Amino acid sequence: MIFYIIGNIMKVEAALLLLPLIVEMAYNEHTLLAFLVPMALLFTLGLALSIKPPKKKMFYAREGFLTVALSWVILSVFGALPFYLSGEIPSFVDALFETISGFTTTGASILTDVEALPHSMLFWRSFTHWIGGMGVLVFVLAILPQSNDGNNMHLLRAEVPGPTVGKLVSKMKLTARILYGIYIFMTAAEVVLLCMGGMPLFDSLAHAFGTAGTGGFGIKNTSIAFYDSAFIDGVITVFMILFGVNFNLFYFIVAGHAMRALRSEELRWYLGIIAVSIALITANISHMYGSVLHALRYAAFQVASIITTTGYATADFNAWPVFSQMILVLLMFLGASAGSTGGGLKTARVIVLLKTGWRELRHMFQPRSQVAVRLEGKNVNADTANSIQVFFFVYMLVYAGSVLLLSLDGFDFVTTSTAVAACLNNIGPGLGAVGPTGNFAGFSDLGKCLLSFNMLAGRLEIFPMLMLFVPAVWRNR
Repeated sequence: MIFYIIGNIMKVEAALLLLPLIVEMAYNEHTLLAFLVPMALLFTLGLALSIKPPKKKMFYAREGFLTVALSWVILSVFGALPFYLSGEIPSFVDALFETISGFTTTGASILTDVEALPHSMLFWRSFTHWIGGMGVLVFVLAILPQSNDGNNMHLLRAEVPGPTVGKLVSKMKLTARILYGIYIFMTAAEVVLLCMGGMPLFDSLAHAFGTAGTGGFGIKNTSIAFYDSAFIDGVITVFMILFGVNFNLFYFIVAGHAMRALRSEELRWYLGIIAVSIALITANISHMYGSVLHALRYAAFQVASIITTTGYATADFNAWPVFSQMILVLLMFLGASAGSTGGGLKTARVIVLLKTGWRELRHMFQPRSQVAVRLEGKNVNADTANSIQVFFFVYMLVYAGSVLLLSLDGFDFVTTSTAVAACLNNIGPGLGAVGPTGNFAGFSDLGKCLLSFNMLAGRLEIFPMLMLFVPAVWRNR
């Protein structure tokens, strides 16, 4: 059953490569084989794996986690082939790093001159953000028949970021279609608004893909700063924030339950943190930009970009005061809402961790007090609270171990620590050598492989990737 699902996913990736192939032919860029070869390989292998449906179609959480982790690795390996075969990225490790960064919506890059890439490669590079943003398997669930709704739930829980995943409607397939319908509509709306702001259609598509997936791959060497437009900055800022909201809330609004969405506790925390961060940074950098409005424009964009883990930039925040940089680093770890396309710890988890900490603190000086941890008006049960604490512990363990290993590359502490934070939280830029004007090209191949693992682990919420290395998971019992 695992091979059958992976085979279908490979065929879907082969079909998705048709879009950059069309762009290649439209611009006559002579990179035809770079797309045809991986398409042929994907379709042939995918057909071989999925041509015969398995007799035993039921599987459980373990198989769901393995399917998701293996699918993302395979998608990334084959997705890297166009960059490698075309010679645009001569090193396969570099091509794989760039592709994983795309699919995981990280936006970290090894490219020093993005504008030198052909349009077809730029399109594929940005399109990987859009594919990975909502989730590859969510897309497959929406378009391909799956016989068992329990199987679909295991896949969705392993791929959709956040502490909890549930159905919007009775069938998982319909839930997946609703999510993608909202996703496509919002992407199209951003494309239209960017075109209205004077951005060319190709550029608008590329940047809408990056915003929707909260990825952040730019097609200009100076990212969004190239356009130097307050309108374009404003549109992208608003949509970055919107794509960082739990998509279930958009469904409630479409279904006519707007007040239910607006009462969301996580939404209030998310928007409140953004507002406070913008206000603090604006006050801290206003002397650098001559006016409060100018500072507000840059502060709002960078805060929205970092908390939603998008990674676009309109200013070099490496040059900002340390206070503003520290706020951005904290936002790197916080991340967007559960059930959004953003990365990081997720606001819902942070809320539960803070409330659990306060409850334990209060219990120390009031031993008889019984204070329940509540989220969205409901009590958080012990299993959920415990799983969030375990996730946080493992997350910090992976972060600390990765920083220690990456330090062997010899970069300074700020560069090393924020490079891991930027990849594990799927943000893109960090500070120091990997800041908004830098890149990840200077790391060794082993360092890039480690950061690639961090990107996949961050996007899939740590455990699916770690399970690949647990021998007991592979035993047939």
